Amino acid sequence: MIKVGIIGVGTVGTSVAEILRDNADVISARAGVDIVVKSGVVKNLNKDRGLDIKITDNVDDILNDKEIDIVVELMGGVDEPFEVVKRALNAGKAVVTANKALLAYHRYELQAIAKDIAFEYEASVAGGIPIITALRDGLSANHIESIMGIMNGTCNYMMTKMTDEGVSYDAILKEAQDLGYAEADPSFDVGGFDAAHKLLILASIAYGIDAKPEDILIEGIDKVRSEDIAFAKEFGYAIKLLGIAKKDENEVELRVHACLIKQEEMIAKIDGVMNAISVVGDKVGETLYYGPGAGGDATASAVVANIIDIARSGKSTPMLGFNRPMEGNKLTLKSTDDINSKYYLRINVSDRTGVLARVTKLFEENQISVETMLQRPSTANSANLLISTHIALEKDVQKLIKELEAQDFVNATPVMIRIV
Repeated sequence: MIKVGIIGVGTVGTSVAEILRDNADVISARAGVDIVVKSGVVKNLNKDRGLDIKITDNVDDILNDKEIDIVVELMGGVDEPFEVVKRALNAGKAVVTANKALLAYHRYELQAIAKDIAFEYEASVAGGIPIITALRDGLSANHIESIMGIMNGTCNYMMTKMTDEGVSYDAILKEAQDLGYAEADPSFDVGGFDAAHKLLILASIAYGIDAKPEDILIEGIDKVRSEDIAFAKEFGYAIKLLGIAKKDENEVELRVHACLIKQEEMIAKIDGVMNAISVVGDKVGETLYYGPGAGGDATASAVVANIIDIARSGKSTPMLGFNRPMEGNKLTLKSTDDINSKYYLRINVSDRTGVLARVTKLFEENQISVETMLQRPSTANSANLLISTHIALEKDVQKLIKELEAQDFVNATPVMIRIV
């Protein structure tokens, strides 16, 4: 019998315990052994969780219990879970976590501590989608050329509503909060940080890149407005928050931001709270993984799958999927300045003679070629210039934006969205 301790019996933790109880027959058949939850750790002992397990508010009751084989960490946060997981591994206990923030900052340290002790984390990226297993195991014969995905269901839900129903950003944000998709402070989701944590985990498996959130380009959807969506529709694009990892010779670019993506692309068709991740391998070509990216049962399903894997073998493959440096240890993180892309800009300007000529002159001086340009009225005395470019360097576009912002005829900081 395998005994499990759950640290953090909230929505996901409760669902893990319920799945192990309710589906015990099929789980034991697949694992080859019975798996039971012995105890769980909570912050509030007074809340009834409807579970027939020992509940405590002291992590030591699990970490010091020699009968517990697998520790499931569902605390959330970074520093405290890191200490808890280290203690579990040092005690020889296998660990399963859904904590993307923990892994975004400490995945390499934890791999070094775990060594041959099983450490699994499928639920940390895209909820119930088995993208970790696919990338680490199923595609292990491939050089990974790119990863691109919708990794945050809250943002995708908001963008879908704004696109399909014309709902304003402020209105759909409030709706997402009312439905429980977004927190009272939504910045972690709408600012792109949640997706960035997930992208960093995938990039480590694919490329062996040890980057932290502070090292990469992270933007959200908080500046997207109806004018941008209208432009996107007119030119055959959808707007999505994407996490992108791409290998370019010996460099890897990592970025999270809103993107204009052609409507015929599969990723552009993913709507609502769903997640989807495209992975391109040099031998297999493109593979696409689609499913629920959050929710108690979907996330818990991935946690339990990891528990079953550990019960079958007693140990895992290397945590990040490699025993030697990836790609000959030659890959480095590309500077954000050197990223190149097509760009879309929305520039609110005073509606007077000569402004358009001055704007195009600034584009020319920064070596940025304009592909399309529309002018739409904004107020009685102002207009929005909606401009898309040919491929340009990030540093040149950022310089252009600063120069535009300094002009007396520009009424607000220009909004920029990259085009995939």
